[in-house]
Amino acid sequence: MAVTAREPDYRIPLANSRSVLDRTRDGARRLIDLVLPQRCAACGTPGTGHGLCGACWSGVDFIAAPVCQRLGTPFPYDPGEAVTSPAAIADPPDFGRARAVARYDGPARALVRSLKFQDRMELAGLMAGLMVRSGQELLETCDVVVPIPLHRRRLFGRRFNQAAALAGRIAGLAGCDYQPMAVQRVKSTRHQVGLSAAERRRNVAGAFRVAVEARPLVEGRRVVLVDDVLTTGATANACARACLRAGAAGVDVLVFARVAAPV
Repeated sequence: MAVTAREPDYRIPLANSRSVLDRTRDGARRLIDLVLPQRCAACGTPGTGHGLCGACWSGVDFIAAPVCQRLGTPFPYDPGEAVTSPAAIADPPDFGRARAVARYDGPARALVRSLKFQDRMELAGLMAGLMVRSGQELLETCDVVVPIPLHRRRLFGRRFNQAAALAGRIAGLAGCDYQPMAVQRVKSTRHQVGLSAAERRRNVAGAFRVAVEARPLVEGRRVVLVDDVLTTGATANACARACLRAGAAGVDVLVFARVAAPV
């Protein structure tokens, strides 16, 4: 029987093409850093190697204890023991606990936006290190770190998921399993900016799913969901519900910044 020669397949697998793109972007960034000094993400001052200049670092509103045990929002006074805030009691989140590095304003907001929209990937390592410290109690009991996913349409437009950039580094620093594909975003939602809390909940309802083949990644395990910003918690709640429906033993949320008024 005559054997027909197969035409070589010159297509590059998607995963490899992404890694090539990432390496090209990183190389370009290093070349730019050699020629131009890094600038402060908040004020633009040149010559900073740590994302923010000294003056802007002093302006970061870090969140520290005492905080609500569920929401991670700061108390304006020390209640003397672990306390759940009235807001968490009145409207309990679907996730167990949330923790954040800082309030989402000033220099912290500038860091998030520089990573998200200006491809300042060197900031991801810095932000992840701070998140590991703020989320230590969550990571101590964590089995798997999962980034809150983007829908494929938005991922195509933005080229990378900033939550995944943070989550991969957090998992490495904390020594936890990292599963970026455990949860899928199956619904393309509107941007949450400008929506009320109720509109945000409706917007992300049914947006996330754990596929049948991905259930072993979360079933019976404690999951830490990672994102850059927590606002009303609608997205985190929707993603947590998807994990819990798939059998997760518990779900916590770790973010870099959150919109939070004192309790």
